[in-house]
Amino acid sequence: MNITVLLMIAASLMIVPCETAADRLRDLASIPARHRIRVRFEVPALIALVGVCWWAGGVPAVIAAVVMAATLYKRRRARRFEQARDAEVGVVLSGLETLTAELEVGAHPATACAEAADECVGPVAGAFRAAAARARLGGSAAGGFEHHESRVDGELVRIANVWAIAETRGLALAELLGAVRVDLLGRQRFRQRTEAGLAGARATAAVLAGLPLLGVGLGQLMGASPLSVLFGGGLGGVMLVTGSILLCVGLLWTDRIVRAVTE
Repeated sequence: MNITVLLMIAASLMIVPCETAADRLRDLASIPARHRIRVRFEVPALIALVGVCWWAGGVPAVIAAVVMAATLYKRRRARRFEQARDAEVGVVLSGLETLTAELEVGAHPATACAEAADECVGPVAGAFRAAAARARLGGSAAGGFEHHESRVDGELVRIANVWAIAETRGLALAELLGAVRVDLLGRQRFRQRTEAGLAGARATAAVLAGLPLLGVGLGQLMGASPLSVLFGGGLGGVMLVTGSILLCVGLLWTDRIVRAVTE
């Protein structure tokens, strides 16, 4: 078992994503640059974690560690997604502001969309450019805001629907787009205020999730040796796996409640 753990730790150090690791791998195999695979930091970290847990408590410890690592990774990924989405919503708001201003001074929709695209980045800029191209060719610019597979597809589809209604009903496009921008801005501010108000609930959930770990640590310091029971296999291993799963389910359930409120 010790040899297996050492091999897993050595493998994690071998593929850790840094310049020296890349040099080691390049020396081991002459792989062209276009065929090289980029290794994320989480991969060697997970391999090392599995090796240490296998040495400390066998299969139950590995299962508990993998469950907790997967939960932390999922929560971190969801947090990054929300931050990226907030940034893209800000880009949409900026583009709508430019688009509305151009339309109000009498600019052609194709020109207005092109100006808005210059103020945006990423998929949002692509949506405005697609709308400008459609309008320039005499088509409906509404189709340019659909099917972009971005984090703000809902917001872009809302713009497309409003644009289509303005064209079919003969309504003022600038006023409708201005109303869409006000609505999106209000939704974003409400979401930010709600998340700020739920910061205490998130902190409480994190503290409650850490209480079992604190109890195990205090028990170990008092000489009760709970780690020996948890890592000793048998009933202790079952308790370790069950407790880890329940702890992670509690965290994910809390995130789901908070996400339902903010959305």
